Amino acid sequence: MSIFLDPQLHRYLIGSLFVIVGVLHFLKPDLFMRIMPNYLPWHKPLVLVSGFFEIAGGIGLMIPALLPYASWGLILLLLSVLPANIEMFRKYHKRQGFTFFVLALLLRLPLQFVLIWWVYWAGSAS
Repeated sequence: MSIFLDPQLHRYLIGSLFVIVGVLHFLKPDLFMRIMPNYLPWHKPLVLVSGFFEIAGGIGLMIPALLPYASWGLILLLLSVLPANIEMFRKYHKRQGFTFFVLALLLRLPLQFVLIWWVYWAGSAS
């Protein structure tokens, strides 16, 4: 099997990505609070909680005993933040029209499902 198709390698790759983004939730919470849907209360606590779970899930992907819990937890997390990604696109589209940046935000939406698949594949493939 090619090293690039090794699920263990991908567990470390995607796990590291989640840890990095989770840490950013604590270092730069304002970046994430700006995309929070207005209908959700407590923006900063929710950003910090989601950052904590991104870090925990990312680390969990790298620990075999925690792998099934981490992968399903991250899948649920990715689904739960999808409204924030939609809101981010909606806000910028309303403010800027259809710019290159807004197009990138639109293309980011299907990427969420690619991430879900990647976490599922890395977490369940042996």
